[in-house]
Amino acid sequence: MTQSLTSSLAKSSYVQSALAHSIHFAEVLMARPSITPVDAGCQSYLMHRLEKLGFECEIHQVEGVKNLIAKWGTGDQHFAFSGHTDVVPPGPLEKWHSPPFCPVISQNKLYGRGAADMKTGIAAMLAATERALTYMNKQDVTFWWLITSDEEGEAEWGSRWIRTYLDQQNITLDMCLIGEPTASHHTGDTIKIGRRGSLSVTVNVKGKQGHVAYPKTATNAIHTASNIIQKLTQYPFDEGSDDFPGTSLQVTHLYTGDFTDNIVPGAARIEFNVRYSWQFTQESLILLLSKLIHSVDERADISFSRPCESYISKPSDNDVCLINSVERAIKKATGRYPVISTSGGTSDGRFFASAHTQVVEVGVPNTTIHQVNEHIHLSDLVTLEDIYTDVLLSLTEYKEERHTTT
Repeated sequence: MTQSLTSSLAKSSYVQSALAHSIHFAEVLMARPSITPVDAGCQSYLMHRLEKLGFECEIHQVEGVKNLIAKWGTGDQHFAFSGHTDVVPPGPLEKWHSPPFCPVISQNKLYGRGAADMKTGIAAMLAATERALTYMNKQDVTFWWLITSDEEGEAEWGSRWIRTYLDQQNITLDMCLIGEPTASHHTGDTIKIGRRGSLSVTVNVKGKQGHVAYPKTATNAIHTASNIIQKLTQYPFDEGSDDFPGTSLQVTHLYTGDFTDNIVPGAARIEFNVRYSWQFTQESLILLLSKLIHSVDERADISFSRPCESYISKPSDNDVCLINSVERAIKKATGRYPVISTSGGTSDGRFFASAHTQVVEVGVPNTTIHQVNEHIHLSDLVTLEDIYTDVLLSLTEYKEERHTTT
C-alpha cells in the first residue's frame, strides 16, 4: 500500500468508525418486514445506494424471489459480496420487548429481526463499500454484489439462480465473502470456510397388517424399519478432521399410522437426515444409503429431498488469498486471529464454492439468530464494517505492491 493511502486511512479510521454508517444502514434494512421470500424494498434501497457509487445494478424477479446483481469495475480479479435480505418470521409478537420490524437501540445493543441474520452483515458490506471504493481501481478488480431474498426458505430461486446466471455470462468468481453470522462471542472470533452437506431421506416400508395374537400371519413393518435404522446408525461414517466435522446421521421421525394395541402395523415411514463431509458427494451418498437400506429390505421405497452439497475452501497459492485477507483484517480489527470452522448448518456458500472460487463467511455473533428479541452489540457491527473495509483494501494493496515490485 502506498504511503499516502496508508496515512490517509490511519487519520480517518477513528472518524469512520465513530460515524459507523453501518448502524444507520442496518436500521433502514431492519425496518422492512422482508419475511422469505418477500424483499419489502431492501434491494431497491441497496440498488439506490450502489448506483450512486457507480455500480451497474439489475434486480431479477424469479418465481416470487428477488435477486440483486450489481457490478463495478472491469478487472480480471472477480470479488463478490453475497448475502440475503430475507428473514424468518418473528414468532409470538407478545414476547418481543419492541416490535420486531422497528429496530431499537438499547444499552448499546441493536434489537430487531435481522439484527444478526443477516441485515447487519449487508449493512456492514454497504458501509465498507462506500469507505473503500475511493481507493480501488476499476481496472484491477470486478466487484460484485449478489443479494437474494430466498435464503431462509427453499433457496431454489435465490443464490442458486444467481450462480446459474453468472455461469451463463461466463463469469467465474475468484473470491466470495458472505455476511452470515459466524461469530460465537465477538465479531471475528470465528470464520467459516466450508460447510457439511445435507440430505433428507424418506423410507417407506411395507409389511402385512395382522392381529398381534397371530404374528405368523403378519409382517411387522416396525420391526423391518428398526432393522433399517440399526443398519444406518451403526454404519462407520468418516469421523472428519480438525478442519471439518465428520458425517452424521440422525433419525428424525418414525410413523406407522394410527395406533391400535392389537394390530401389527403393515406400513412404516422412516425420516432421517445426513450431514456429510467433503468426502461424499450427493451422488455417492445416495448410492451408499440405498445400498444399506436395500440390504435389509429390497422392497423399501426411498426418496431424497432438500439436498445441499458440502464444500470447503482451502488457502490459495494465487496472488490474493481470501482466507488470508480475512484473517489479517480480523487481526487488525480485534488483535486476534479467528478460529477457522466448517461447523453449523448449510449456507448459500455452497452455490458459489468451486475449485477456483474461495468462499469465506464472516459476520456478527450468531447467539440470537431466529430468536425472539434478536440482537447484537453495536461494537460487533462496527468491527465487521472495519473488517470488510480492510478486505476490500487488500485487493488494491496487492495490486500496488505488485506494480512497485515490477
